[in-house]
Amino acid sequence: MFRLGRFIRAVGRDILVLWYACRNPATPLLVKIAALLIALYVISPIDLVPDWFVLLGWTDDITLLALGIPALLRFLPEHVLHEARSAADGLLPRSRS
Repeated sequence: MFRLGRFIRAVGRDILVLWYACRNPATPLLVKIAALLIALYVISPIDLVPDWFVLLGWTDDITLLALGIPALLRFLPEHVLHEARSAADGLLPRSRS
């Protein structure tokens, strides 16, 4: 069964992993630019679907985060991804099983 809380934690962890990966000099420039564009779109007041449409306005932001972040993580070199995940795991509290 799909749990919203687990999904939010996973996306939050992926955002943190991408943050640490973008700070690494070995990360490709295109990944850094794409991550910056995603962040700018999410915080920008200009959207495809305006945010003042209740719930519907957030769907483009959520979809972009849910699909874009994992796609960018696939383009990272393995050692960068491993270092970023280790840094993120060190910052996040241990999850409950």
